[in-house]
Parts: sequence; C-alpha cells; structure tokens
Amino acid sequence: MATATFLRVGARLPSFSTVRSQQCRLTGASPISSLLSTTSRWFSTEKKYHRNIGISAHIDSGKTTLTERILYYTGRINSIHDVRGKDGIGAKMDSMDLEREKGITIQSAATFCQWKDAHVNIIDTPGHVDFTIEVERALRVLDGGIMVLCGVSGVQSQSLTVDRQMKRYGVPRVAFINKLDRQGSNPFKVVEDLRTSLNLNAAAVQVPIGLEDRHTGVIDLIAMKSLVFEGANGETVTEGDIPESMMDTVEEKRLELIERVADADDDIAELFLMEETPTEDQLREAIRRQTIARAFVPVFMGSAFKNKGVQPLLDGVVSFLPEPHEKENFALDRTKNEEPVKVTGRDEDPLLALAFKLDETPFGQLTYMRIYQGSLKKGLTIYNVSDKKKVKVPRIVRMHSDDMEEISSAGSGEVVAMFGIDCRSMDTFSDGDFNLAMSTMFVPEPVMSLAVKPANTKMQNNFSKAIQKFTKEDPTLRVRVDDDSKETVMSGMGELHLEVYIERLKREYDVECITGQPAVNYKETITQRYEFDYLHKKQTGGSGQYARVIGYVEPLEQDDELADSDDTSHNKKQKLNEFQNECIGTNIPPEYYTSCEKGTADAMAEGSLVGSIVEGVRVVLKDGAAHAVDSSDMAFRICMSYAIRKALREAGPQILEPIMTVEVNIPTEFQGAVIAGLNRRMGMIMSGDVGEDGVGMTILSEVPLANMFGYSTELRSVTQGKGEFTMEYTKHVPVPRNVQEELTRKYQEERAQAAA
Repeated sequence: MATATFLRVGARLPSFSTVRSQQCRLTGASPISSLLSTTSRWFSTEKKYHRNIGISAHIDSGKTTLTERILYYTGRINSIHDVRGKDGIGAKMDSMDLEREKGITIQSAATFCQWKDAHVNIIDTPGHVDFTIEVERALRVLDGGIMVLCGVSGVQSQSLTVDRQMKRYGVPRVAFINKLDRQGSNPFKVVEDLRTSLNLNAAAVQVPIGLEDRHTGVIDLIAMKSLVFEGANGETVTEGDIPESMMDTVEEKRLELIERVADADDDIAELFLMEETPTEDQLREAIRRQTIARAFVPVFMGSAFKNKGVQPLLDGVVSFLPEPHEKENFALDRTKNEEPVKVTGRDEDPLLALAFKLDETPFGQLTYMRIYQGSLKKGLTIYNVSDKKKVKVPRIVRMHSDDMEEISSAGSGEVVAMFGIDCRSMDTFSDGDFNLAMSTMFVPEPVMSLAVKPANTKMQNNFSKAIQKFTKEDPTLRVRVDDDSKETVMSGMGELHLEVYIERLKREYDVECITGQPAVNYKETITQRYEFDYLHKKQTGGSGQYARVIGYVEPLEQDDELADSDDTSHNKKQKLNEFQNECIGTNIPPEYYTSCEKGTADAMAEGSLVGSIVEGVRVVLKDGAAHAVDSSDMAFRICMSYAIRKALREAGPQILEPIMTVEVNIPTEFQGAVIAGLNRRMGMIMSGDVGEDGVGMTILSEVPLANMFGYSTELRSVTQGKGEFTMEYTKHVPVPRNVQEELTRKYQEERAQAAA
C-alpha cells in the first residue's frame, strides 16, 4: 500500500541497526520492549526531519505488509498481524471488513509515525488497477515514494501504471525489491527490468545475503557493511563485516552503483574519470541529490513478510527522499490565466492547502488535506478558493488508519484531516485574500458498466444516498440514468471495482441490488416502401371519431439525412425521420395536418420488433378523408398512428445496433491474441499502428456494443494487465438475421410475461 511520510533531512542519521543492537545488549532488555520504551521519547523529541512518502506497487507485492512492519518498528503498533486477517485482527491499515476478507486494499488510509528524529506521515494505497484513483490522489500530494517490486515477478502491469503516475506528478522515489524469501527470487533481474521496462537509471544500494529460505540480511554497498536481521520479528539488526565469499559480488555491484550515479552526478563523474573512489559521504550526498532530481533510483532489498530489510529502507527514506520544501510545487494564479506560481513551503506565509480525499463518516464528511504553505489552526477561518465560501476550522486530526488523534495546529508539509468542511475533492483552501489554486489530479475514464437497481423499491432512498456518497468519494465511479432505457447505469474501472461498491451498498446501507448488463440502445428501421390506406371509425353515441389517411412509407437514405447540414456531430449521425405532406385539396382539412405529424411521431416511438424507437423513415401523406362532425385532432392523430404502425410491420422492419469505435493500446507481443479477441466479438479491424519506439501499438476497430461487455477483463487477461482501451459511439448498423430473430423472440416473451 502506498505511504505518505514526513521527515526532515540534515546531518547523517545513525543506523537503526547500531542503535537497537547496542541498546539491547547494554540493557539486557528484549528488543521490542526496548523499542516501545523509547516510543514516548521519540514522539516528544522536536522533529528534525520530515518526509511525505507513498508506497505504491502492483497488487500483492507486499505494500501493506511493508507498512505494517514500518508501524511496528517505529512503535506505532505493538504486534504484527497478517494482511488477510486470518488471526481475526488483520493489518492495521486495512480497516474495512471487505479489505481483510479479500486480502487487498480498497481505500487509501493515512497514518503517521516517528523514525528516530523524523516525523513520518503514511498514506497506504491499493495496488489493484481497479482502484488506481487512490494511488493517483496520494501521489498528487506526496513528496516521495517507495516503489515496491516482487523479487520473483519483477516489473508487472501495475508497476507500469505506478511509474507513469510518479512521472506525471514528478515524485522522487526509492525502490524496494520485496519477497526475496520466495523461491525463484532474482533481485538483479528486477533491477535490470527497472532499467529496460521503466527506463529508469536504477542501481542496487544493497546486495542480499542469501536468497529464498537462506535470506538472512543485506550488505550495504554505501557503508560497505553487512546487516543481519535476527529475533522473533527481525527487530535485532546486527552490523558486521562482509563475508569473504561475497566480496567479489559486492565490489562488482558497488562499482556498478558508482557508474550509475556518475552518469547523473557531475561530482561523482569527475572522481570516476580520475579513477578515484568516492567516500561514503560523497556517494550518499550524490545519491540524495540525484534521487531528488529524479535522475537516479536507489534500490533496496529484503523481505517484509520475513521482517528483513525494513529498517535500512526507512534510513534510506530519510537519507534520500526530499523535504516537503525541496520538492517544487506550483499553484495556478487564476487572475493571470492560471500562470504557475511557485509555492514557498514556509509556515509563516498565507495558507495554501489542497483537499485531496473525502470520506463520509457517521460524524460527517472527513476531508484529508495536504498543507503546501502556511499553517492550519483550530478555530481559523479559511476560504474555499473555488467558490469563495468561508468556514471556521472546527477540528483537526491526524489519522492512524481508522483511529484519530486530535491536534490543535499543523504546519507546512503536513497531511491532516478535518471535520465540518463541505467541499469537493481537489478544492484549494486559503486564509488570505489571494486567488491561487493547486492543480487537480488525472482521473481516468471508466471502462466497464453495470445496470443496477435496488431489489426492494422501498430502499430507493438509501440507494440514492449511498450512490451520492460513493460518487463524491470516488471520481472514477460514474452513475447515470440512461435516456433510452431509463436504467441506472454504474460505470467504473473494472469488475472488482463495481463488485466492491455493490457489496458496500448491501453492508453499509442494507440495500440488496439487482445487477446486469446495461440495456443496449437498439433502434429499428425499414428496408422497403409500403403504401397505406387506413380508416379510423369509432361511434360511441354522440360525437364519434372519423379519419382516413392515404400515403406511403419508405427508407430514408443516410445522404438525405445529412444533406441539409454539414454538422457531423453525434446527434446528426443518428438516423432521422421525415414527414412530408403532399395532400392536394381539402379532403383532409389543413388544421389536421399537425395531428397527422404527431400521430407519426407516436408510432415511431415504439417499433414492432423490440419496442425501440424507429429512425431512418420517410412518411409521405398523399390524401385522406374527414367527416364534418366526427373528425377531430385526436381522431387524425390516432388514425395516423395506427396506419404507420401497420406500415412499419409490413415494410421489412430491421433492428439496428450501436457500433463502437474501439482503440486498443498494447505491447506488440500481444498483437495476435488481441486481434483474435476482437474478431471473436464480431469486430472489424480498421488499422494497426506500431509506436515509434517499436514496443507499443494501437489497434483501431469497430465492434458492436452488445459484444463489448466484459472486454476489459479479457484484455487485461491476454495482455498480463498491460493493455488499455477506449471506445466511442460511431453509428447504428443492421444486426445479423439470426440476432434479429433472437432479440425479437426475447421481446415477445417479455411482453407475454408482463401481460400475464
């Protein structure tokens, strides 16, 4: 899970391993009791370091497990619990029951801890692609990140997404190769993957001591010493000399590290060219400079589950990732056409804070804030820059997963939460009279939809409240009512994403839902001309109804529809209907022409095959008859409606289905499987272009919408999660004869059941 951390960097910190081992040996106390006994001292110490970091990775790479160990070693929790909650408790950062049951993170969660003299705020985020917006919003407000990679699988699909997100927001990072206790782990292959797949200048700053079941520790390539993790939970870290058997490998990897740093840093490059070896401090300072400049990625190693390598990683976070003020952040001046203005990051300047996450709680809306400059105090009046509304800050808290710790104030660089603030995600707040706003985050478009409705109509109010809450919290969840089918359609990032919200409706609001594929917006048309002559005569005593209409219907060609307009927008691409009055004389009095046109529209609203609207038809009225007493507007409207309905049934009716333009972006090695999948869905391949780098390609095709349901899951499966697609409506075309017969049969069965 991703983690946000605040620390301040100054002089070089003593290593945790030295402090902890010496402390335990001198006092005779157990490592954990020693660690816990010093917790109050750590928290009472004035902070010297401050970091905002995020832990991000592909699903199941060990992010939440790593966060659990960080909280344990920093004294925030007293015991370690399993991610899947098998012990009935579960990891601290997975507070939702659904998270503990499924063993995945669904919502980002914030916490804070103290590492030596450093204050650390942590935002734990999901790894599953369906919940990528949680990673997006966290990286938007963080100053640094830890990219976790599996020591066996290396760079995976979501690793690519996380890399794009970190580059999008300019987030410096360190990498942590996890799961070195697993069979088949190969950390140096993963380092090479970082260079080739992600195009990063990465190098290991550690070498593992043993792999798989022989993994006991790491060798620090900067300080040139070994670190062995012992004790029940890896809390005893013992420094030692490098084993003689590993010296050749260590020297090779240290030279590789220096070469990679020299590629980015002029000072180390000069020493390298002069064949001089940089000192430990020179190398450490150069790594820090280039990590902050995003020109180098130091790679740490270990196994969070086996409690190895976490403490040196924390040291690396403090040593190499930036202070809040060291990462450049810009606000947009709304009075000067959104001209970028650099944020100072000083406590004494006017407040500038960004609301990046909303969470509806039983106590009201909880708003997560990142303070970019100035300070936030309880009782302070602040302004929402977007709507100029002012609000008094009632309460400020620091979050520890689902627990809260109330504070009176927070300074620049902090991540806090507030109650009593009514706002939207990505709103900017200030306490001064200036019009600066922080930039928003990237929100991907939904890729999958479900038709959803409450099983019990009495729960409609709860359903509406839940949907309103969920869409406010999650910008990637979209809910709309389809204009044609009147269904409530829920759209999201994938099957799991929508499944979680359906489950939350049941658990949190007691709303059982019926779900299914959204109704496809079929239409109907005709294929041949048909002449009609219809008499409507009804006598019920007194004034009756009398009307007669004569004319014909015929297909309207596409060229005729667009002849009067150069507009090729979505609405103009829809097939239109045309009504022509060619009556001569007054057999039909002129005042009834409008009624005839309305009757035509009534008939077009529901076709004979599947009850869809009818388009692409020209109706020509030639003649008719009227009665001096019994004819009326209503009589001619009803007569024309019946006449057209009968004509449509006899004029070769045909069902039209929506065709989508589908653009698929994939690595070239999956080209064959993806094209075969589109062909199975009756798609027509329009083009396939390979990118300039020769690695990726874009396939453009036209596919019936009815065949696109479930495609997001299939594409992720065949491309190992690396494929993406977008689709857009383009036109309606006739369905195959067998499909038309099946759709008509289903419609007739549904009508019969409704009538029974």
